[in-house]
Amino acid sequence: MTKRKIPVVCDDNSCSTGAAPAARTEGKARESGKTLEIEVFSDYVCPWCPIGEKRLEKALELLGPDVPAKVTFRPFELNPDMPKEGLDRKKYLAAKFGSLAAYERLSANVSAAAAGEGIAFALDKIEKSPNTRDAHRLAWLAEKLGKQPPIVEKLFHAYFTLGENLGDHSVLKRLAAEAGLEAERVDALLATDEGLAEVVEQERRAHRLGIDGVPCFVVGGVPVISGAQSPGVIAEVLRDFVETR
Repeated sequence: MTKRKIPVVCDDNSCSTGAAPAARTEGKARESGKTLEIEVFSDYVCPWCPIGEKRLEKALELLGPDVPAKVTFRPFELNPDMPKEGLDRKKYLAAKFGSLAAYERLSANVSAAAAGEGIAFALDKIEKSPNTRDAHRLAWLAEKLGKQPPIVEKLFHAYFTLGENLGDHSVLKRLAAEAGLEAERVDALLATDEGLAEVVEQERRAHRLGIDGVPCFVVGGVPVISGAQSPGVIAEVLRDFVETR
């Protein structure tokens, strides 16, 4: 896959590549009585993505048992051209925002939003801006094994609260073990390109759907919510989707 240099832009509730969205070419109606299939496109270095995850959980609680849902996390790399070894965080931010001070002013809003959802961001601990492709491959494997939610939670926590390098295989292996994945299976994944084609295809699918920012919530193959909207807004959109499909 040819890597592209794409600017990453974060606003009040999402991060985007800044690329022009493509036409939405996929989507299907949901049959009455079926479980609501929700796909969340996200990246583990997007600060709005763990916030969106928490708000989705609250939205589903608001909807209650009458709207059964299955949530699957899909890959979306905000920095597809990031070197495999990652980049020094401070240098990366200074180059991207013009200065560290400019970044700190922008990050205050998202940190406050995270705190409002019970997430303790510690952005000053992050030393490396990582390549997240292997983290996405790990989440892909966890989804196959029925253990995706805990690994997604741990990946977000490791980066935004602990400041760990998600491009480091030793970190990924430890998080996988904590999430209940077998060490041998994870070792085999990270030693090969297993899951790479699937991750790349999901990212291409995101672009075909017109997704250029995350988090983005897709229901029944249709993008219905962009950004980490409030639980009430998410619940309302999902309820409307159920009632009109």
